[in-house]
Amino acid sequence: MKTMTARDAKNRFGEFLDTARREPVIVTKNDRPVGIMISIEDAADTLIIEMFMEKEPGYEEWLVSKVGSTLARVNAGSTRMLPHAEAVASLKARIEAKLAHKRQ
Repeated sequence: MKTMTARDAKNRFGEFLDTARREPVIVTKNDRPVGIMISIEDAADTLIIEMFMEKEPGYEEWLVSKVGSTLARVNAGSTRMLPHAEAVASLKARIEAKLAHKRQ
């Protein structure tokens, strides 16, 4: 795991980001660890994102229902699983369309 001072992280931010995409980077200040930078890909594999998301009441039940019904359709052969990149592109397009509709 790489270690970088806060000053170096600031002054060499591009290098800092590139390094964090390859491995976690511990950030120090006054020779003491104060933070850690990990890539968004690594964060997605953790519960970090869940800790920062505010969930509305009923969210967990909705999610279980949605995932369960999707898996049932996949198992029945009425729909298929998409490759990750295709699923993300589809989701992005749907979100962008909703945001564009809200702006009108």
